[in-house]
Amino acid sequence: MTSDVKHFKDFEDHGAGAIVLKSIFEEEIVFEFNNFLREAEEYGYDNEFVDYFDYKLKQDNITKYIDLIKAAKNEVNIPIIASVNCITSREWPYFAKKIEDAGADALELNIFILPSDLNKTSSDIEKTYFEIVEAVKKQINIPVIVKMSYYFSNLGKMIVDLSEKVDGLVLFNRFYNPDIDIKEKKVINSKIFSTPDEILTPLRWVGISYGRAKSSLAASTGVHDGTGLIKMILAGADAVEIVSTIYKNGIKAIKSMLNELEQYMADNGFETIDEMKGLVSKDKATNPAMYERVQFMRYFSDYHEDIL
Repeated sequence: MTSDVKHFKDFEDHGAGAIVLKSIFEEEIVFEFNNFLREAEEYGYDNEFVDYFDYKLKQDNITKYIDLIKAAKNEVNIPIIASVNCITSREWPYFAKKIEDAGADALELNIFILPSDLNKTSSDIEKTYFEIVEAVKKQINIPVIVKMSYYFSNLGKMIVDLSEKVDGLVLFNRFYNPDIDIKEKKVINSKIFSTPDEILTPLRWVGISYGRAKSSLAASTGVHDGTGLIKMILAGADAVEIVSTIYKNGIKAIKSMLNELEQYMADNGFETIDEMKGLVSKDKATNPAMYERVQFMRYFSDYHEDIL
């Protein structure tokens, strides 16, 4: 939806507060170059040519992305947030300065590191996050946002520690998950779009992190309607990121969510977002222990007689 600017004015007109551009993928650059290396070896190209191709390939990718940023800035007045989908701090941080120079209002680092490498410790993965942030912050002055995973051994501490290094955190990025076709006995795609039920994990951690995190907090995954938006603000979110609901319900979903929020605020006597933000966070909730609860056996006990 954000790989070109044809819908951007509609996003703005329907009330979007900002637009996060499609990510430029570190993996795309690396994989494409690795494919070329295999061909270069087969045909006997020398290292000088390979070095040139490496530079040219990266330059072509960033040029296309810079053109997208510039086109977006010319199309709308709301902030344009560039996005890099990254897994290391080695190959791509030099992009960041070019992204800033192109006019991006902020840079979101969408860090995708699935903890499936048995040779890496939890500390190794955490260290990578901070290395990426440090490498990028050296290059640019615009706000840096991290869209992070929830795969951490001590997620609360990781949120707080990262928030001290960046301007904003997005809780959380949504990993692709495989499924299995039991008839064909093969791995298949799972559901691509999120569902409203998926709001619960980011809701918990926004509520726990509000007042503790040093940066702004945005919520992502499972926010499909005005009710989800209201819940996230009450938990402490400064913003929400939405995608699946626009694919499912069209751009009008943005205005619908905002209308529901405005009606809720009017019904409850709120004149500003700040008046309601964080009112039901862990620190302010009437029953803060609910955010920490992980056992629910006693709830099942109320129903077992009916089931049996």
